[in-house]
Amino acid sequence: MELSNELNVAIDAAIRAGEKIMEIYNGSIEVEYKENNTPLTAADKQANEIILGELIKHFPEHSILSEERKDTRSRLKDDWCWIVDPLDGTKEFIKRNGEFTVNIALTYKHKSILGVIYVPVTKEIYYAVKGFGAYLQSEGFIKKLAVSDKKENLTLVASRSHTSEKLSKLIEENKDKFKEVKSAGSSLKGCLIAKGEAELYYRFGLTSEWDTAAMQCIVEEAGGIFRQLDSSEMTYNRENTLNEKGFYIVNDKENIFII
Repeated sequence: MELSNELNVAIDAAIRAGEKIMEIYNGSIEVEYKENNTPLTAADKQANEIILGELIKHFPEHSILSEERKDTRSRLKDDWCWIVDPLDGTKEFIKRNGEFTVNIALTYKHKSILGVIYVPVTKEIYYAVKGFGAYLQSEGFIKKLAVSDKKENLTLVASRSHTSEKLSKLIEENKDKFKEVKSAGSSLKGCLIAKGEAELYYRFGLTSEWDTAAMQCIVEEAGGIFRQLDSSEMTYNRENTLNEKGFYIVNDKENIFII
């Protein structure tokens, strides 16, 4: 499936949402909190309105699962489902460190087949369609992405806002294999692996479908491996939207560590 129209709409929606996010980022950021105690800003809500408006206009027959929209389980009967995180890395947005993204993915029969990740601060666009490769558009240039072939002196990326004892243990037990541990926010961790600037990302805590769907397609099309921590395949448009098993991203199967 070429999905050129779907890709163009997703990229345009991500850029427009990113422009709105930057308006708020450069002004006054007011924070409220959801029932699960996660932060919510006007940027989350307004970016969500922009993206969903475009997707509904162009693809009214597709379902949508978004972090900032009440979930309707009617999506479960649909083969096609857009999965959206209008502002991935809200904590990084609030800290004003620039490490936040707009994530838009399209899934078909529970598999991620299109991914767009837009970085509003740098205006970089990472995108992929299954079977057509992964790309980075930056400053008017387009570069095809490929993971590194390194199997030693590895760079591991870790979340800037979420740490765990299990990750600390993994790093300690395999420290002879690492050159460095690099912290990054949001889906940028997967993007670093996709463009060959890091080799591993292990996530032990809970995430949701909208955190991983776009990133997975981009990583896999760049040649990387994306699996749940028990090495099973990650699927989407599920009844339970939490990724309860955790996941890992690696550049090569030889860099899969036993947990």
